Amino acid sequence: MATFTLPKNSTIGTGQTYKAEADATNVRSFKIYRWDPDTGDNPRMDTYEIDLDKCGPMVLDALIKIKNEVDTTLTFRRSCREGICGSCSMNIDGLNTLACLKPIEDVLGEIRINPLPHMPVVKDLVPDLSQIYAQLTSIQPWLKADTAPPPDSERLQSKEERAKLDGLWECILCFCCTTACPSYWWNGDRYLGPAVLLQAYRWIADSRDEYTGERLDQLQDPFRLYRCHTIMNCARTCPKGLNPAEAIGHIKTLLVERDR
Repeated sequence: MATFTLPKNSTIGTGQTYKAEADATNVRSFKIYRWDPDTGDNPRMDTYEIDLDKCGPMVLDALIKIKNEVDTTLTFRRSCREGICGSCSMNIDGLNTLACLKPIEDVLGEIRINPLPHMPVVKDLVPDLSQIYAQLTSIQPWLKADTAPPPDSERLQSKEERAKLDGLWECILCFCCTTACPSYWWNGDRYLGPAVLLQAYRWIADSRDEYTGERLDQLQDPFRLYRCHTIMNCARTCPKGLNPAEAIGHIKTLLVERDR
């Protein structure tokens, strides 16, 4: 079961229940984590009964309906609704995923929704991602090259060079993988986590980047890279079907080969 970072000296209590309309015949219950730092109250789980005949098919559709029509105080992140921006990442039915890509019908029984686990909570379903974004910035996730680009074209790649980026460029930085990783739960202050390390390898593998040596030097650390124990939660939970553990393995191999 996922563990969540609660406010100090607090427990999760039972909250309110919002009933569906009396004539609703296709009802599902959504039990949602609620916590507002401005009230000083302990976190709670509120229950919302939603008529699916008047709701879209995805969990995000239900959350939007709840906020628009039932409880305007419910707080969550969302943007594209197409699995592109990563904003609506949360823990649904015990698995980190994107609410916009999670069909309601895929969840049996009551649908439990929590913020991403093991992160400080800003409010309700909104986690504080400041630390992860700082770690992402630390690996400089952009093209670095001293050689000037061709004056009349872009920096070119062969088809084979471009293919090495498949499974890497698709990452949308939802951080479902990082917040599902026990190694990150235990060492998040020093271990970069699967999402950031996948991004690091994306630039190491890019034939146009000229700072491979410096990037590898930065990662050669007992904690920044080597706290990965290949638990594979990252690959299991990634809503885009990526495998950050494989990318981490490639980085380790490059370091071994370089240091022989």
